[in-house]
Amino acid sequence: MDLKTLLGTPPWDWPTDAGRIFRKILIDRRANASDRLIAAELAGDFTVINDDLADALLAIVRNAGEPEQLRARAAISFGPALEQAHIEEFEDPDDVPITERMFRNIQDSLRKLYLDNSTPKEVRRRILEASVRAPETWHQDAIAQAYSSGDKEWMLTAVFAMRWVLGFDNQILEALKSADPDIHYEAVQAAGNWELDAAWTHIVELVNDPETPKPLLLAAIGAAGSIRPAEAPGILLDLADSEDEDIAEAADEAMMMAEGAAAYQEEDDEEDDEEGEWIN
Repeated sequence: MDLKTLLGTPPWDWPTDAGRIFRKILIDRRANASDRLIAAELAGDFTVINDDLADALLAIVRNAGEPEQLRARAAISFGPALEQAHIEEFEDPDDVPITERMFRNIQDSLRKLYLDNSTPKEVRRRILEASVRAPETWHQDAIAQAYSSGDKEWMLTAVFAMRWVLGFDNQILEALKSADPDIHYEAVQAAGNWELDAAWTHIVELVNDPETPKPLLLAAIGAAGSIRPAEAPGILLDLADSEDEDIAEAADEAMMMAEGAAAYQEEDDEEDDEEGEWIN
């Protein structure tokens, strides 16, 4: 199997034994280095990830003798499965691709490796970026230290992590002013996720500025719909007619989500009014 072809192939079109092949390559230290990197990237996909693959990935992350780039790639591949486990909380095990025991093993192992300063920087960064998808108490200090380090790479990781961990509103707003385009982008994503109203003016400026780079514009479109759903359609309407299909689709989706959120908020307000009248 040529793994490179699978990078551009939808997961549902992968061979039925793709997961087994990925694991075989991951555990074979004599396999081609580029193949192991690709296998580590693909192994995190929902269509294949399971306890066996997760165990193979974790063995790589733990092994100081493995190449740093491979360890980092294996670590970040845990992100989607950890997030799903955090959301579903194993109420129905069939909704999570890994078992609760494996989930706990991954999180405990990643925490220990992160706190071990002998673990290479790139591996620690990817560990933090993956593990915050299922937030734990240690993440607060880890993110705060990374952001205040003054190291741009660590700051980028920190702002990315702020999208998943509550309590960093001020840092997100500060990061929106960053001259680093990657940090700026992650700050927009985080502002949208936490519906930071204080970021609204900045988000509107990005949406209205024709010079806003496309990836940043797409992030701003999504953030606008989250932050002020009642006002978002008014500033996104023109973008829904964009000749760029990605922009038009993002605007349409943001407006639909905004309209749904606004309607929900209106119903919630009406229920609160009715309860208040009944109490009075």
